[in-house]
Amino acid sequence: MKTKRMGFTLTEYDKVEELPKQYATLMARAVQARKKAYAPYSNFRVGAAVLLESGEIVEGNNQENASYPSGLCAERVAIFHAGANYPGQKILTVAISAASDDYEVKQPAAPCGNCRQSMAEYEHKQHAPIVILLQGESGPIFKCESVADILPLGFNNSFLSDS
Repeated sequence: MKTKRMGFTLTEYDKVEELPKQYATLMARAVQARKKAYAPYSNFRVGAAVLLESGEIVEGNNQENASYPSGLCAERVAIFHAGANYPGQKILTVAISAASDDYEVKQPAAPCGNCRQSMAEYEHKQHAPIVILLQGESGPIFKCESVADILPLGFNNSFLSDS
């Protein structure tokens, strides 16, 4: 028997002004998207901005529905929009911003499991990491170098055949 520990390193920025300009711009777009979220049930708004290799930025935000779980998270709205409208374009970075109508979100909110799996699919498909930026309304910004960091032992199409 062996015991192994898995982990990753992230970069923490104290404020947006510390981010490289390209990341600060992307995070600002995620905040804009967050403000347009449809979240009448949870009052928890999430915005995502996806930077493609062409320089194009695609936004998404959470879309809730009274018939749970028919809504969709911001990350998947943005990623799927990018995949549908910019096929073949690599996704370089995803910036995610979260806020609540009821209290101040002071820590970055990480993507749910479904969003991690969806982003991991694109990372695997493009054979290149996707940088993840996470921010609440205030507080630090986390930068993860790859979706694989936040979804260790992820599932992908290599498990679907024996070749």
